[in-house]
Amino acid sequence: MRLGGSSGPWPPGLASPPPLKLALVLHTSVDVRPSIRMTREYSTAHPYLLPLKNTVVIILGGGRGTRLFPLTEGRSKPAVPLGGKYRIVDVPISNCIHSNLQKIFLLTQYQSASLNRHVNMAYKFDNFSKGFVEVMAAEQTEDSEEWFQGTSDAVRKQLRHFERWHPKYYLILSGDQLYRMDYRHLIAHHVNNQADVTVSVIPVNRRSASSFGLLHIDKSGRIVDFNEKPTDPKILDRYKLRSSTAVDMGLDGKKDLYLASMGIYLFNRKSMLEMLDDLKSSDFGKHVIPAAIKSHKVQSFVFDDYWEDIGTIRAYYEANIMLANRNSPFMVNDLIDPIYTNVRHLAPSRFYASTIDCSLIGDGSTIDHAEVLNSIIGVRSIIGKGAKIRNTVMIGSDHFDSPEIRSTFGRTAPPLGVGSNTVIDRAILDKNVRIGKDCRIINVNKLKEADDKHWHIREGIIILKKNAIIKNGTVI
Repeated sequence: MRLGGSSGPWPPGLASPPPLKLALVLHTSVDVRPSIRMTREYSTAHPYLLPLKNTVVIILGGGRGTRLFPLTEGRSKPAVPLGGKYRIVDVPISNCIHSNLQKIFLLTQYQSASLNRHVNMAYKFDNFSKGFVEVMAAEQTEDSEEWFQGTSDAVRKQLRHFERWHPKYYLILSGDQLYRMDYRHLIAHHVNNQADVTVSVIPVNRRSASSFGLLHIDKSGRIVDFNEKPTDPKILDRYKLRSSTAVDMGLDGKKDLYLASMGIYLFNRKSMLEMLDDLKSSDFGKHVIPAAIKSHKVQSFVFDDYWEDIGTIRAYYEANIMLANRNSPFMVNDLIDPIYTNVRHLAPSRFYASTIDCSLIGDGSTIDHAEVLNSIIGVRSIIGKGAKIRNTVMIGSDHFDSPEIRSTFGRTAPPLGVGSNTVIDRAILDKNVRIGKDCRIINVNKLKEADDKHWHIREGIIILKKNAIIKNGTVI
């Protein structure tokens, strides 16, 4: 069995390479990314690239995002900022664009205003393309007045909007994951195996296993058993990957490994419509996939690159900090497959006699005689003299400060950003925070959980809420 990774000019998993007469060309230059250049002969003659134009992509925005609170207090999960200048939703959308998939829907039902604004400003296709990225919020119809009850229920209730594009395939993605994948590999694998459904899977260790849907596959890669997020140790033992199977995949057969669903599904249109007919099935992982194994051919696609679910505060924090690492497994400055986002046209950042190490600094920032270590500093961030920012995700600001804006917060409100001589360690600073001078935001009491009007602590990580005001000399 071969791993379905994202490298190489042609998708792994094909039974044989395309005929030589077809124009598969890998071209490179300083400015041009390696890509598949398709001639008319190629696109009409070979079946593996035909599905690209006939595929509708659905990105699931999730529910209230309680595990990411307070970052989701005023925005949906896909709209949560990432890496100093991006939003989480930029990751799957960028993957789609690099995969030549351009019919993209985002499903959400909570706090969709900022997501709408970001998508409308960031993703504009040319007049000669049928490409689009469209946000679709839950709506009341004659058929249903309820909100989405789960992932598959969300797709079912918006199905009439997708069907007008007459797709042959539906690609279902999650809106809270960090990874790079060329979905053309997944589509080719699906078509080559004549599958009804293909589930993208990844090896995980026992510590993480209970957080995912676990599965068994046969020698052909077909999924024969599936269990969503089991916690019983006996059930976990049953889903442990056999040593021989792990070795065949190029993995360490001595470790306790499991095959876990990534929440990425590719459906044939007919198969998905059949599965969504069951109105009691409201979730893909809990209901649709386990039922489909008994009635349809459900194939696995093993992904062998970096992937992280960033749906919790700890995972979000660690993924952000990882982005600034010299040996990060996920590079935001990848020249071949960059992550796209809204272009803000901000001025370059300014640094005055500062120490900055292992950090990403967003545009429009000013760091004045300060220290920034192992941190993410977002756009329009202001860090005052003598401040020390360590192991921190500072999301940045929506705007620059001014006397008029500052006056609306009262005379005692500090300026936008981090005041002089303030020390911050192991924290997440949401947008537009105002932190005074001589503050210590370091979780002095080593709390695991705590709540305040302007801040929260989750898993030992301090989170300052959006628009938080922290007065001079505050100690947290």
